[in-house]
Amino acid sequence: MKLCSYIVKIDYGFAPNPFYGFCTLATCKYRIRKSAKIGDWVIGTGSKTNQRDGYLVYVMRVTETMTLDEYWKDPRFRNKRPDMHANDKKALFGDNIYHKYPDSNEWCQMDTYHSHCDRTPHDLYICDDTEVDRVLISDDFIYWGGTGPKLPMFCGVNLCWDRWGYKCNFPEEAVAELIAWIRSLKDRGLCGDPLDWSTHTQCLP
Repeated sequence: MKLCSYIVKIDYGFAPNPFYGFCTLATCKYRIRKSAKIGDWVIGTGSKTNQRDGYLVYVMRVTETMTLDEYWKDPRFRNKRPDMHANDKKALFGDNIYHKYPDSNEWCQMDTYHSHCDRTPHDLYICDDTEVDRVLISDDFIYWGGTGPKLPMFCGVNLCWDRWGYKCNFPEEAVAELIAWIRSLKDRGLCGDPLDWSTHTQCLP
């Protein structure tokens, strides 16, 4: 069991996507998606830009993994397919956006947050998101968005990663204390809105 820690620089509820009973990481952070195993923990903390550095955005225990195509086809996650014409922001930022074209090994990208502003597929995002064909799934998570608590020190160790990328090599004792602290909280599941929903515009990058 290990812990992966990183900064959620932009929090639209896209990566991670905490809606419809599951917290999923299906895009971005392909190195974490590649390395994390079932039973591992992932935490995302806020950014200095939003004056939320050191505050938790979410925490999840990986309970399942699957390929992007399996994720697309799984009926449990159909609600996570985006609808860019919806009034519901949860639908705008769905992360179930990739599947293979029939009889082809090419990826189809839905009209999504990762599309161009003219709603055409974005080759750069397709390349980055599909670099690792793996989705991390959790039904054991807490997502606070912009209202998460300050992350304490555990065994004298700061578990926040303060730069680009992520960190996974934390002392076992500190990780164990973190998990015990998480389990002591009353919060479970979806507990708040994404911080950056307030800055959302219709034309997304």
